[in-house]
Amino acid sequence: MARPPVGEVAGSGDPFREEVLRAARTFKASWTGLARVLTRVRDESLWESWGFPSFDAYCTRELHIRKATALKLTRSWSFLDRHERSWKPEAPDARPAPAFEVVEVLAEAEERGALDADEYRSIRDSIWDPDRPVAAVRRELSERFPRPEPEAPPAEVRLGQLARSARRLAEELRVCRGVPASVRTQADDLAAAVESLAVERVRA
Repeated sequence: MARPPVGEVAGSGDPFREEVLRAARTFKASWTGLARVLTRVRDESLWESWGFPSFDAYCTRELHIRKATALKLTRSWSFLDRHERSWKPEAPDARPAPAFEVVEVLAEAEERGALDADEYRSIRDSIWDPDRPVAAVRRELSERFPRPEPEAPPAEVRLGQLARSARRLAEELRVCRGVPASVRTQADDLAAAVESLAVERVRA
């Protein structure tokens, strides 16, 4: 059975559920509209009464939003909600929200413990300034709150990964037409050598 497009839920009978769908349809025009209601869906577990097994399933199946996008939206809205209590986006005279890309950087920095309330106040004017280019603000904040470099995996883990890659390569060469037997043999020998090295490293 074909599923209804975003914005249409046959016989849902739930006004708030339909509001969330409308917000998803206009997501690009106003990220805070969707982020606000999506956070409520998550916090109040409304997806359960709508027949979905999880919040992620609700986002992907009904709103067609990826898990990563939903996480960024709810995290960014929660950040603004904590730091801008007096700001109400639905108010007629409300100033436009900062760009999603900018708030996302700050929300992630706060989650890592790299940003606190005092530091947010020190940069607040720059992110709410509508005349500043979004790309420039995001670049400045990314430089100020850089993501930590991912830790390299332990040597035994990396060797295991390389051993599996070498074995896959050897198997693909074995069934590939036009590959000389000498090359297939070398690939097999290399895979065996790396596998042996990986086993030795684990035992050490």
